[in-house]
Amino acid sequence: MTFQLTKEHEPTVVFDPRGRADSIRVPLAPRKSTLDGLRLGILDNSKWNANKLLRGASTALGQEMLFAKVKYYVKGSFSRDAAPDLIEEIARDNDIVLTAIGDCGSCCSCCIRDAIALERRGIPSAAVVTTEFVQETELTCHALGMPDFVPVIIDHPVSSITAEQISARVVQIKLMAQKVWIGAPFSNSPGWELAHRF
Repeated sequence: MTFQLTKEHEPTVVFDPRGRADSIRVPLAPRKSTLDGLRLGILDNSKWNANKLLRGASTALGQEMLFAKVKYYVKGSFSRDAAPDLIEEIARDNDIVLTAIGDCGSCCSCCIRDAIALERRGIPSAAVVTTEFVQETELTCHALGMPDFVPVIIDHPVSSITAEQISARVVQIKLMAQKVWIGAPFSNSPGWELAHRF
């Protein structure tokens, strides 16, 4: 807030419309040294094609890793954060999480918020967003105090794509999710040019 004097020398209050988000920096959950034998939780935010991407990625990941268990969860609304009891259940029953998808404004914000809520509970979480929402994701991570959180970034769009395009995005998820969970660098993965900005 600043004060300016008018011609009549009466103070006028001018408000800065940009606002400011204050947050306490929170570390990421400890990363995993191996993915074999872990319990994988998959959180579907019910957006169009999220289920196809998540199930495809789960199958692809399962071809390389031996998960102890894979459990699916579905949110009632993609434009709201997951309910606290759902977050607690996922954190209690899983070692790592894959969630999707952020391909518009509210669903992207909520998808990232869900992932960070799980990270705060010690669960490494791979949240899938599209290339069009990288900047929003970055802002959300900073506002929530976890600027080191790196999403899984896939090509946009998602809602109206062919089966072949879904398969290509599944490959992106498979490669990048593993790196998120173990904290590996992204230099050789699709989307790393965007992910390294975080």
